[in-house]
Amino acid sequence: MKRYGRWLIGLLTVALLAALGIRVAGNYQKKQRATTEATQSRELPIHVSGQEVIAAQPRAMALTVPASGVVQAVHSAVVKAYVAGELRGLTVREGDAVKKGQLLARIDATEVDARWRQAQQQADAARAQLAIAQRQHDNNQALVKKGFISDTALATSRANLDAAQANLAAAQAAADGARKSVRDTAITSPMNGQVAQRFVQTGERVGVEARIVEIVDPSQLEIVVQLAPADSVQVRVGQMAQLQVPGAAADLAPVQARVARINPSAQAGSRTVTAYLSMLPPTPAEGSKNSSSLLLADMRPGLFLQGFIVTGQAEQLALPLTAVRTDRPRPYVQVLQPDTAEGKPGNEPGSAAFQRVAHRFVQLGRQTSLDGTTWVQITSGLAAGSLVLGGSAGGLREGTAVIVDEAAAPAPSGSSPGGR
Repeated sequence: MKRYGRWLIGLLTVALLAALGIRVAGNYQKKQRATTEATQSRELPIHVSGQEVIAAQPRAMALTVPASGVVQAVHSAVVKAYVAGELRGLTVREGDAVKKGQLLARIDATEVDARWRQAQQQADAARAQLAIAQRQHDNNQALVKKGFISDTALATSRANLDAAQANLAAAQAAADGARKSVRDTAITSPMNGQVAQRFVQTGERVGVEARIVEIVDPSQLEIVVQLAPADSVQVRVGQMAQLQVPGAAADLAPVQARVARINPSAQAGSRTVTAYLSMLPPTPAEGSKNSSSLLLADMRPGLFLQGFIVTGQAEQLALPLTAVRTDRPRPYVQVLQPDTAEGKPGNEPGSAAFQRVAHRFVQLGRQTSLDGTTWVQITSGLAAGSLVLGGSAGGLREGTAVIVDEAAAPAPSGSSPGGR
């Protein structure tokens, strides 16, 4: 009996020690877990405004190609000197209006005047020689009939008469050319317009074909644009275009133009194709701050313009070009996806649910513009209705937690970009 009691006491002691050890181990594990949770860094989601989130939706887009070119006058002329000499009386300067036939300057006519008088005198001498040859021939004809001279002498006099007539014609032609040179000393305007450039000054000696002034007609202007090879195949005569002076005021409407002509051949070096755009009459919009009429009136030959040519319309999924990131080998967008997992920091009951950033590679199409923002077609890689972070949100690592502030909704997707 005593021995059985000792065994029972030993077993109870072991059981108590085991229970105490289990309890101590449990408390230690709880402390370790609490310490780990206390030291573990909590994930802090990034807050973004709803204006930085774009809902990808199909949009009716105006398909465009970029166009930049220079304004030039349809009618222009470079006035040159047709005779050499000292230039006198050139008073017109850049910007002065001139009329067709207006005298612009004169070239000293001393030399050409002397040559004209010389040619006239030579013509008079040839005319006198012709008169002598004519009388001699008439006399020989009478003598032949009477038998005093032979037919050979008559033929000789006839040849002398023909030679005298030829000499007179040559001398008269030389006199006419000299007279024209005298007229060419007066430099006149070949058209109505304005002086665009003045190349020489009064008192300078100019040679033949020397440029004097350039005259342009600012009432008829066109825009000469150079199209890239890939863009040129999409441009047709009659398509509309909008162009603006770089740096112009935002409230100044762009110039409306139409493709009038396309060069049938490409440039040998750059392979670009030249297109000619005719400016259209202004159509001021009622209630607008400004109209293209002001800009069209201020157009000058030589101005550089930038814009686009509208080549068609298409219904296509589109995003602002700034939302497409290119810091990886392929273009991609940052898509927001709901994170519904439980037990993660930020998803506890009563907290604002957040979303995760996912990167989606996309295939880009053609570009267009609306209100100064460039839009690009998304041909593949993105589903309609996806929420995409705009460019102002910056680059975020894939899987980053994001909370969209409810104070601002995602950017509207119903507006359709117009032609750029």
